[in-house]
Amino acid sequence: MTQQILNYIEKLCNTPSPTGYTKRAEKYLIDEFTKMGYEPYQTHKGNVVVPINEGNSNGLLLSAHIDTLGLMVRSIKSNGRVRVTTLGGFPLSYAEQENVTIITREGKEFTGVLRINNPAVHGSSDPKEITRDDINMEVVIDEITNSFEETEKLGISAGDFIALDPRFRVDNGFVKSRHLDDKASAGLLMAIAKDIKENNIKINRPLYMTFTVYEEVGHGAASGHPKGITDMIAVDMGVVYDDLKTDETKVSICAKDSSGPYNFDLTNDLIEIAKTENIDYAIDIYPFYGSDASAAVVSANDFRHALIGAGVAASHGYERTHVNGLNGLYDLLKAYIQK
Repeated sequence: MTQQILNYIEKLCNTPSPTGYTKRAEKYLIDEFTKMGYEPYQTHKGNVVVPINEGNSNGLLLSAHIDTLGLMVRSIKSNGRVRVTTLGGFPLSYAEQENVTIITREGKEFTGVLRINNPAVHGSSDPKEITRDDINMEVVIDEITNSFEETEKLGISAGDFIALDPRFRVDNGFVKSRHLDDKASAGLLMAIAKDIKENNIKINRPLYMTFTVYEEVGHGAASGHPKGITDMIAVDMGVVYDDLKTDETKVSICAKDSSGPYNFDLTNDLIEIAKTENIDYAIDIYPFYGSDASAAVVSANDFRHALIGAGVAASHGYERTHVNGLNGLYDLLKAYIQK
């Protein structure tokens, strides 16, 4: 099952879906779940909902998000290069020297690189000293263009989306890529759904999966849930940081994030299953974090809510997790939905 999880994660990571432009990832999910034998549907704003085991009460909702960090064209500069604005919260230094793809609203694509305005170390001290922000950084397009007019003539304009190259790879069990937040969890949920269908796994309550498309800007799971849900588990990334116990090989169970504490009883249930199943886990607090579950409960949804994920290092940058953490998360979720 590990390879199946990795296959789904790789495909998702290599499918551009900066928040606000997730159509390709939505279609991929719908096509794959349909092939499995499910009947996925979409909410008005684009979330993909998959009924796994339908029912009208005591339902469990597992969520992951398929939108990622990215950039948008803010303006075209007089030299023909592009000034950007960020999609989601990350320092621009995390994307410096990254290959990017500009996706216009007409569907054209142009490659380029995000870098500081004067990147030559032989020309100035800027590469060492300059502040990495939208004034001092730009996208240089892989086209011969030296003016506002020439770039505009290509079909590029303000509001076009810019996707970052994920650079997905697996080395010695470590999974490295941009956008493991949260495509690692989304791919893992796909693998669980496939396992349920192929092995006729019995589930004792209604179960739904939802894949949201605006989590990175805070309102992914604010609406559009199936009826009868009582419990929601956001399956997202676990934070790896100096004073936290989580690392890339563990399952992280979040007790509290910036939205406050998660449901005491539901969180305890997950902890007890982790203990029973001998899953390597840690309980942690994420001070700078908000999840789809927290977005759901602040939007008047009467759910018990919890947050779990495989440990992911370097969040919102070039991220890293490990197959041990992914497998532990898989085992925890599979055990929970069968209890």
